Amino acid sequence: MPLATARTSAPRHPPSRRYAPLSDPDTPEIAAATTIDFEALFETAPCGFLVSDRDGRLVRVNRTFAGWLGVTPDDLRGRRLPDLLTVAGKIFYETHFAPTLRMQGRLDEVALELVAADRRRLPVLVNANTNEDNADADRQVRFAVFLAAGRRGYEQDLLDARDRAQATIVSERADSELREQFIAVLGHDLRNPLASINSGLHLLARETLSARGTKVTELMSGSVLRANALIDNVLDFARGRLGGGITLAYDAHTPLEPVLQQVVSELRSIAPAQPIVTHFALHEPISCDHVRIGQLLSNLLGNALTHGAKDQPVRVDATTSLGELVIAVSNGGTPISEAALGRLFQPFYRGHDRVRQGLGLGLHIASEIALAHGGTLVARSDAVATTFIFTMPLAN
Repeated sequence: MPLATARTSAPRHPPSRRYAPLSDPDTPEIAAATTIDFEALFETAPCGFLVSDRDGRLVRVNRTFAGWLGVTPDDLRGRRLPDLLTVAGKIFYETHFAPTLRMQGRLDEVALELVAADRRRLPVLVNANTNEDNADADRQVRFAVFLAAGRRGYEQDLLDARDRAQATIVSERADSELREQFIAVLGHDLRNPLASINSGLHLLARETLSARGTKVTELMSGSVLRANALIDNVLDFARGRLGGGITLAYDAHTPLEPVLQQVVSELRSIAPAQPIVTHFALHEPISCDHVRIGQLLSNLLGNALTHGAKDQPVRVDATTSLGELVIAVSNGGTPISEAALGRLFQPFYRGHDRVRQGLGLGLHIASEIALAHGGTLVARSDAVATTFIFTMPLAN
């Protein structure tokens, strides 16, 4: 048979090549079982294999890839890969994919979309490399293509979940801001009726009252003071959450001691049976917000009166020395646990082993006032006493 005729009748694809790993020649069954048919692997692999020539035209396409598109491998020979892509994919291929492949010699996991014969879009991931060892005339590009519908769906689900989470955060933030604005307005408006009640009590104090009437007015005055303190704490907390923070009006000329004395007197009227021992030694000028420092002491002293032992006095010390203002409030009673000490200054925290009264904002606001003054507020507790210590530098 002539040589030309033999070439004409040869199959389009090279014959299957079978390779067997090294094995014991005496065990042919093992060698046969482990023989690899690379031609069958190329055609039926679970991914698409493509080979293009130096001009980008496909010279070899496996049946897996052709089956995805609903065509035969013969239908794809001679076509270029960008011919099988969406319009956006064609542009990306010509402007980014092909130039980068020429420069780098390989690309990994590039996301593209194929267009099947029935116009379906198939998201895929494409890996490509060139056989740079060959002469330029024989250079080819080899592609491995993987369907990415599941991965794309998973990624889209993640994006949708992220968008939903962000929308939820925005909505909750708006609701939270609205609630805090409502609390701020409510707290502000509550001051008016409390001011009227307080004015009425002052008028009644000028009248001649029975012992019972005097006792009732004292109790009402104490309730007004507690309500005002709660409103102050709520307003400060809402203002802080809304971005206003603790505002300060420094005054270096007015003595601070009368303010502290007034706070102690007000709280004595609320708990007349509870002894309060004071020691004030303020010998240096103090530049601070007197109202805020009074609020800090009121919160600390109110906390001590509420949670301290009723048969032991509460002690208040305020001194200036070594360039610092130190205010300490101590009370006896059951010590605070180490776990609770670490959370005392958190908002709305009242402790599991403590009497559940108030909103749990007093100590938090006191700590914020301390920070606003450049100072610190710490708590110590043992079997002898529980002490809150506020320290602030005198030079601001």
